[in-house]
Amino acid sequence: MAEVKSKKAKEILSEPHNQKEEVQALQDAIYVIGGKWKLPIINSLCNGNRWFREIERSIPGITTRMLSRELKEMEANQIIVRTVIPSNPVLVEYTVTDYCYSFGDIILEMIKWGKQHRWKLKTVTD
Repeated sequence: MAEVKSKKAKEILSEPHNQKEEVQALQDAIYVIGGKWKLPIINSLCNGNRWFREIERSIPGITTRMLSRELKEMEANQIIVRTVIPSNPVLVEYTVTDYCYSFGDIILEMIKWGKQHRWKLKTVTD
């Protein structure tokens, strides 16, 4: 297992290590998908919610203002597409881009880690 991780690390990290470049890459990733709400929004969209109110209802605790702000940032970073549908009233649909799917494995690993972490903490307190 450690050999596989080491091989994967060698594919991603430069040799010799350029720590400044690695930190910048981490900061870029955190900027795009970090924070309390972006991953839950992506999860909501990937689960079929396309309309603002659907997304809002699927994420406990998010405010209308915060959802609006996060969706704008995510659109600017090409994570989602906002499509205005001319009708009466006007409808706005949100969908994930192919680019968004490029970090699907990361999200799945984070969910896996989060479940394991919750279980670990629960077993320590029981």
